[in-house]
Amino acid sequence: MSVLSMFYGIIISIFTKNEHNPPHIHAEYGEYEMSVTFEGEILAGNLPRKQRRLVKAWIEIHKEELEADWKLAMKKLPIFKIKPLD
Repeated sequence: MSVLSMFYGIIISIFTKNEHNPPHIHAEYGEYEMSVTFEGEILAGNLPRKQRRLVKAWIEIHKEELEADWKLAMKKLPIFKIKPLD
């Protein structure tokens, strides 16, 4: 798993080995974990409401970068860090 970004105590990562579709990220906040697609659909887990909103806002802002990193990860190439929320 590679960390893409960190903000407000949230760690955003993507698995770079044996990943599967649909394209998604993993978000961790304390004891909470969530997998969410680049469209904002929660696949598994959950975060507290405030952190969930922050993650979805971050995804919307960085969707193109996420898609580019996903393609790199699927080809087993290095991925790029993505700017956190300010």
